[in-house]
Amino acid sequence: MRRDYPSRVTLHRPGIQPTEEVSRRMKAVRRRDTEPEVEVRRILWKAGARFRLCPRDLPGTPDIANKSARWAVFVHGCFWHGHRSCKLATTPKSNSAFWEAKLAANRRRDARKALALRRLGYRVLVVWQCALRDPAALVRRFSEAGVTKR
Repeated sequence: MRRDYPSRVTLHRPGIQPTEEVSRRMKAVRRRDTEPEVEVRRILWKAGARFRLCPRDLPGTPDIANKSARWAVFVHGCFWHGHRSCKLATTPKSNSAFWEAKLAANRRRDARKALALRRLGYRVLVVWQCALRDPAALVRRFSEAGVTKR
């Protein structure tokens, strides 16, 4: 069977250009305003927290932050950020070596971003997509961390 488009593996080789279809699909992947992120913002706002979205002047560009109170929140999708021991974070069976390396690199990048903010004195919270199943527990967690007043 002949393919007129490069495989996932060849997309990451220098000099290979992705097809228009691949480019279109990748452009559709959102960087901000994802469903989990919007839900976390709604929960924070209802709990009395005030914040800015994706402040680019902070290292790692957290999803939600309050510079005066020195806290930042990263909202991670369980699959894309490799949430360990989560049903939503299964490694695809096809091309598994690529995905394991990709998700490990994502976890390392996430750790670097959080460390950079902590070094500046920020409280960093990571909210996993699966944590949104229990909004009340999330509100308690924000309250215990001093992010909300309630």
